[in-house]
Amino acid sequence: MGGPGDPPEGTPEGGPVGGEDEYRSVVFDESFVRAARLQEYSAQERMSDHSPAVRRRPPLRRGLSRQALILVLLIAVAFGTAIYMGVRHPYQNATIRQPVEPLRMTVIPLAPEGRVPGHADAEYLYEHSPAAQFRVGAEGIPLPASRRTAHFSDSQVVSALTTAKDYIVRSSLDPDVLAGDQVRAVRVLLDTDQLDQFDQSFAHPAADGRHAPTGWLVRFDPAEARLADGRIRVQGSLQAAETDSSTLEVTADHTFVYALRAAGAAASEVSLFTVRRELHFRFDRDDLRMHTAQLVVSYVQAGPLSCAEDSTNRLHPLLAGRTAKAGGPAGTDPYATGSATALCGSLATSAQPRV
Repeated sequence: MGGPGDPPEGTPEGGPVGGEDEYRSVVFDESFVRAARLQEYSAQERMSDHSPAVRRRPPLRRGLSRQALILVLLIAVAFGTAIYMGVRHPYQNATIRQPVEPLRMTVIPLAPEGRVPGHADAEYLYEHSPAAQFRVGAEGIPLPASRRTAHFSDSQVVSALTTAKDYIVRSSLDPDVLAGDQVRAVRVLLDTDQLDQFDQSFAHPAADGRHAPTGWLVRFDPAEARLADGRIRVQGSLQAAETDSSTLEVTADHTFVYALRAAGAAASEVSLFTVRRELHFRFDRDDLRMHTAQLVVSYVQAGPLSCAEDSTNRLHPLLAGRTAKAGGPAGTDPYATGSATALCGSLATSAQPRV
């Protein structure tokens, strides 16, 4: 007898044993049938509508995979963050750097109206001069209270003021600079675009308003004078302001009073020498980052000096007991505010110590 799955007549001749169908291994599960693009109409549908035997099914809608959704979300977050940071931190916007201006300088010697006062004690001279209330050294160059500007933060304003102060201290108070022994301490604080002008000023000094070493720093002729007291008296002010969205400017106005005596004469009398320096510094974002400055204006009054002496390369002070033949217009007081009046002026009697 045949098996339960065999035809009543038995297995046809030549057919597979046991009724095995050669297509039985192909399984048409529900998902396979549902995904088919062609679907056969039922007999009832074909009889009523005379439709074709099959119809085309619309493609299944497939949503984005989870990985694709995460990727799209990450891209959106990154793009939004970039936009936010650009709006929130305008200080980081890239700007085209403006050309650095060369330094414009004016050095005006002030000739005494009479004999230069002197005394054996430097402290005595200070106490009897307009510098009696001045502070000593860098203490006379305090940083002002700083505030952020429209395009610069508090820290950037402080950085500009600090760099300007460092330049003033090194170029006006450093004993090695005053003696003319070195200039590097000042040079390293300058913007790199001004270094050629700085180097040319010391290699080939000229009274052309561009290349006078005494426009960059204070230095005396070591063969004529030396410091008698290292406690140099200083008074002045610093002010910072924004000139445009990419530039900060610091204006410095300080008066320095030095006690000098003749070189090589330990027992000689001491006299006072006064230098007033008005300096204008400019800072772009590169300068703030590199701790450098652009010195664009240097306006110097110094005395007692002789107008006959060249003050371009070094200052040649008139020391105690000396007089100057050459003078200038009405007395100029370096302790008072105001502009210089000529290429050589007269040092007001009120600017000298009373001895």
